[in-house]
Amino acid sequence: MAKAHRKPGRHPFDEAILARKQHKSAPHEFVLDALAPLSPTTRPMFGCLAIYVDEKIVLILRDTPRSPADNGVWLATTAEHHESLRRDFPRMRSIRVLGKKVTGWQVLPAAEPDFEETARRACTLILARDPRIGKIPKPRRISKPRDNGDKARRVAKR
Repeated sequence: MAKAHRKPGRHPFDEAILARKQHKSAPHEFVLDALAPLSPTTRPMFGCLAIYVDEKIVLILRDTPRSPADNGVWLATTAEHHESLRRDFPRMRSIRVLGKKVTGWQVLPAAEPDFEETARRACTLILARDPRIGKIPKPRRISKPRDNGDKARRVAKR
């Protein structure tokens, strides 16, 4: 049996650690720090980071090279709250990558000079449980397992 060759002085676990995918840090990490008292959970979503408080999705943090105009903090809200939130966040706008249709999602753009201050203000509203921010996502559709019986029957007929 041939021995595996490795560089002298390296432990086999070192190789595994070096091969492990490095995780990117969260975009706009200060938002997570501000929401820490609520023990938020996060999930990757569309190349961004979704933030949940209890069962509600409240924010998405986005910092990607594609469509940088939409980078920043995305607020989960509904169209009925846009006007009142715009009074609190005058630079808030619809998200361009989602198309021309007005959606519940609004963005606090990272390119704005007061972005960090504005995002912290949004966190203050979330900490106060402002009902204008956050939505309970629709339940995920559970996909039915494919019936591979048809394929097995076709292979058996050959």
